[in-house]
Amino acid sequence: MGSGTILGQPAPEWGVHRWVQGGPLTLASLRGRVVLVRFFMSADCPYCRGTAPSLNELHRDLGPAGLVVVGMFTPKPRPRPAPVEEVRGYVESYGFGFPVAVDDEWTALRALWLDRVPDATFTSSSLLIDKRGIVRHVHPGGIFAREGSDPQARSDYEALRAAIERLLAEP
Repeated sequence: MGSGTILGQPAPEWGVHRWVQGGPLTLASLRGRVVLVRFFMSADCPYCRGTAPSLNELHRDLGPAGLVVVGMFTPKPRPRPAPVEEVRGYVESYGFGFPVAVDDEWTALRALWLDRVPDATFTSSSLLIDKRGIVRHVHPGGIFAREGSDPQARSDYEALRAAIERLLAEP
């Protein structure tokens, strides 16, 4: 099975959420833009901390060309009510300037990821969605980073950035 099963498939709507900043957004409202959705959690998550600088860089570098980075906060280890103020603290600690929603019931995480990839090992996945709303690239979780000691994280970053640039160039 695996994350390959959702490649080439339309991304389902992520539902109604409270937004820390930049919302409310729907996938339908973002048609014509390339969308990178990243699920993240509190600041003590090493995957989230390790990936945050790359998310900020992609937003800064490629946002003007039509990329929309969307952060979805998912509390761990299980869904629980998360006040916007609590999530705002994490968003500030990561320096996120892009739209961020509070997915405290995991409805978006389930709809876009867990229900569609039953053998997923991470919740910290990233889905790249093209201008027509189709999932075209998946980072199944963990870290992607332009710089860092882990060669896999560097190569995952390069693959993601190349995929974003390809999708931005599509008509």
